[in-house]
Parts: sequence; C-alpha cells; structure tokens
Amino acid sequence: MKTAFITGITGQDGAYLAEFLLRKGYKVVGGFRRLSSPNFWRLEELGILNEVQLEEIDILDAASIIRILDKVKPVEVYNLAAQSFVAHSFSNPILTGNVTALGVTNVLEAIRIVNKEIKFYQASTSELFGRAQEIPQKETTPFYPRSPYAVAKLYGHWITINYRESYNIFAACGILFNHESPLRGIEFVTRKITDAVAKIYNGKQDYFEIGNLNAKRDWGYAKEYVVGMWLMLQTQKPDTYVLATGEVHSVREWIEVCFELVNKKIQWIGEGVSEIGKDSKTGKILVKVNPDFFRPAEVDMLIGDASKAKKELGWEAKVKYKELAEIMLRKDIERNK
Repeated sequence: MKTAFITGITGQDGAYLAEFLLRKGYKVVGGFRRLSSPNFWRLEELGILNEVQLEEIDILDAASIIRILDKVKPVEVYNLAAQSFVAHSFSNPILTGNVTALGVTNVLEAIRIVNKEIKFYQASTSELFGRAQEIPQKETTPFYPRSPYAVAKLYGHWITINYRESYNIFAACGILFNHESPLRGIEFVTRKITDAVAKIYNGKQDYFEIGNLNAKRDWGYAKEYVVGMWLMLQTQKPDTYVLATGEVHSVREWIEVCFELVNKKIQWIGEGVSEIGKDSKTGKILVKVNPDFFRPAEVDMLIGDASKAKKELGWEAKVKYKELAEIMLRKDIERNK
C-alpha cells in the first residue's frame, strides 16, 4: 500500500484529494494545524474522517515536517497548506508570506533531507497571472501577481522548480484556476453567493453584499481538479501544468445563474458602488455592492488553457459553470433548511 501525505488536508482540496487517494488504495496521512476549534467538517461530510491518519504539523517548523516524513514514509507529498484567501493576504501579508511561501521551502527541504525519491506536488494558482499578459493563460504566460497571496505563491512555485532542478527531486507544479465545490470556504465569493442565495430562498436573509461584480474567472469543480494533481505525479518526469475549464464568467453572471436556479431574475440598477440587484418581479433588493470588499489591486480576468494537461495527462474539466453553481447551491439550500 502506497502512503500519501497531504498538508492542508482539512481544506477543500485536501479533503477531496484524500477521498480520491483512499479510493485508489492509498494509505492517506494528513497534516493539520491545531486550532482552538477542530476544523474537520469537510472530512466528516465526505465520510472519511476515520479513514485518514491525522498528524499535527506546523508548516513553519521544518523539524516537525522532517519527523512526520520519517515516521510515515510517504511516496507522494501534496503541499496544499497555505493562507489561501486573497483578501486576507492584504491585511496579513507577513503571515501569508511565511506560510504560503516559506512553508513550501520547509516541505521541500524535509524531502531533500529524509528521502529525495518522494514525489512532491505544489499547489500553484492562476492568481500568479494577475494582470494577465495574454488571453488565455497557459504554462508559458508571464506572471504578474497582484496580491501578497499571489506573490507568496510565486515564491512557492519557483522554489519548487529550483529544488527540482538543483536536487533532482520529482517536484510538479499545478497552476490551478479557480475551482469550487460545496466544500469551499464560505469567505470565497462563489460559496458566499450560493450560501446567501440559499438563505434568501429559505427566508433566512433579505439580501447580501458583494465587491467587484465585473471580475471574471475560470471556475471549475474542485473534485475533478484533485484528480489532475494525482496525474501530475504519475508522469515520467515532473513538470508544470495548468488546470482550467477554458470558460470565463463574471461574478455578476454567477449571481444571476444562482438566482435563476431558485426562479428569481435579477434586474441591475445603477452603476459602480451604487449598483444594486433587484428581484425583477417584486422589486425587492437582493444584492448590494460594498466597496469594502474591493481588492486594493484587482485581477480583472483569468481564463486558462489546459490543452497541455489534456494532451499529456489525459485530464480535462467536465463540470462547467452552470452545473457547478447548481451542485453548490443545492447543497447550501439543504444546509440552510
């Protein structure tokens, strides 16, 4: 039985990846950060909490990672631990840099010391492209990060390539475009919207506030994207791959399709920070713009070209925008009943 070690196993991707690897016959060990309140709800929701071995680690303490790798002897390590909320990175840039950038080095250094035969996956991000230099973005597109989170991820991306080339470690980078699911944190815009629409549908909320309605993203289904992570470690040599749907939609469109799924049509009135979204039948305000949710440096549009992943890994996104919104909204309606 192969052993895989996942940092950040309690997050959306970590939970789905753990589920996938268990079904592949792996022994799954997950590193988690101790909090005052346990954060295992995703593993519980997938019904796999008792199937994984959980180990407390500190991504900022290389010694703790060395001890875990020496103890569990994994053949694959997936580094998904990060401070991954972009808005939070502006208010906590130093923490974000320490965890999301230097944390990667700690894991790589632990692999170099314990066993250089361990295969390593680094979770890079489409936020690396930031102010996009070409459309769509692919593996060769120049990076232009626009947040402390993206800058930290850029360090993590390049230090992974550096360890690959310097120490001959099998280290792959997945540049994943936005990938969502019912397990997404409620602070992220897609899940914030599906939860709010579900609450409005269930009569628990009147309206919600949002930031930039016109930001455009390439949204896919996280459950599919973790399969791509695994495929990257099954190749003959490590490389960098973009995972994306190749479709782009705005936050405004995401809101509209979610309300359509509960038989409400949004009518937009006004402009900029004064814009509101009303129920076209009742005139009731359902959406307000709040400038407090704007980023100091905005990323206007991200859309990925995953043709390399399709050609070399046999991976492509099946679940697209509307189906994804429906999957998430139905789950949130059920949760909010």
